[in-house]
Amino acid sequence: MNPLFPPMKNIALSLLAATVLIAATSAVDHYTTADLTAIKDKISAGHPTFKSEQLKQYKEHYTMLAHREATGSSEVHEHEADLFVIESGEGTIVMGGQLVKSHVEKPGELRGTGIEGGEKMHYAPGDIIHIPAGVPHWMLVEKGKEVTYFVMKVSGQ
Repeated sequence: MNPLFPPMKNIALSLLAATVLIAATSAVDHYTTADLTAIKDKISAGHPTFKSEQLKQYKEHYTMLAHREATGSSEVHEHEADLFVIESGEGTIVMGGQLVKSHVEKPGELRGTGIEGGEKMHYAPGDIIHIPAGVPHWMLVEKGKEVTYFVMKVSGQ
């Protein structure tokens, strides 16, 4: 058993991906545990605190694999919902509230240095987190820890 992608998470991820793919396209994309591990290994060699790779762009959504080794910016996606499937690692996510020192990163994308008044929730492998468009969120990663997660961004929200 691969500790990065245990079988139960693969089943949940496969069901989630299959549901969206069937609704969006007649082509099927399949990412094996080996594929995702290779992508994670490749992106881990990049940016020192956050790495991601877009897997595929569809009509109204896209998928990516993300890896964090430190807490990043707080953010709001004005027109995209996020769906995270935590593959490895654990930490805290803050959702809701208001961005601290908010600025426009690009149209429809806001970033900040933190969140005031949000709700903290623990995340761990196998967890699925849905963040509606317009909701501030901030993934906190403890020093010396890391997290890898599958991301589906759904547009038009």
